[in-house]
Amino acid sequence: MSDGTPAKTRRLRAVVLGSVQGVGFRATTLDQARRLGLAGWVRNRVDGTVEVLAEGAEPKLNLFLAYLRRGPLGAHVAGVVEDWSDEQGAPIPFQVKRTE
Repeated sequence: MSDGTPAKTRRLRAVVLGSVQGVGFRATTLDQARRLGLAGWVRNRVDGTVEVLAEGAEPKLNLFLAYLRRGPLGAHVAGVVEDWSDEQGAPIPFQVKRTE
């Protein structure tokens, strides 16, 4: 923050809807999260969505969410269902998890 106060650390759980599997969504999400220094994971879900759990400074999570809303080239994001909460200790470094 501009007054020298550190940004609040938050948790974002997001489900990305649309044509988001088979287009490199998990790999590019991993790259984006690591570039931003976020903790957490990404995985495909059997219903065709992509689920993401990320923790970090709120401004960085907002940048990450903007990425999730557009996705990689070839993806067609129809929407993102987001749930915000306090940090709870997500895995570091950010990782790809198995489909559930």
